[in-house]
Amino acid sequence: MIGMRIAAGLLAVATLTAATACSTSNQPTHAKGTTTAVASPAAMASTRPTETLKPLLQQALPNVKGKTFTSVIVDFPPNARAMPHRHGQAFVYAYVLEGTVRSQLAGKPVHTYHQGENWVEPPGAHHVLTENTSPTERARLLVVFVSNTGEKLKVDDPAS
Repeated sequence: MIGMRIAAGLLAVATLTAATACSTSNQPTHAKGTTTAVASPAAMASTRPTETLKPLLQQALPNVKGKTFTSVIVDFPPNARAMPHRHGQAFVYAYVLEGTVRSQLAGKPVHTYHQGENWVEPPGAHHVLTENTSPTERARLLVVFVSNTGEKLKVDDPAS
């Protein structure tokens, strides 16, 4: 399992290197705009805060037609929880920059990740739990997506 996490981390770094070094323009496209809150109407109605995403880099992969590399910082205020969601057909790599996050994919056990730990989510995975475990400290993730160009990176489950 640790070997898989290390391999995923190396894949993310290699992909970033390839995306930035092989670009025909030699200039990566930096995501525009300010921090964006990710919340559905159901999440806004709950009493728990939700996460925010700050885009860092978005770059088409010149050597992988139809694929895009995207990196974001996901900030979880104290006690924040994300809505259950999917990332389409994206391969997802997450690295805990700060704090502690509890995460669960459908059909898998709940895992708690601390600063410096990481995980991957295969394409099509259903992310049923993502939350900051602390009621007083924030948690932050670096999340990297390798996705189909133009595909939404996060789709919350419909409110039930």
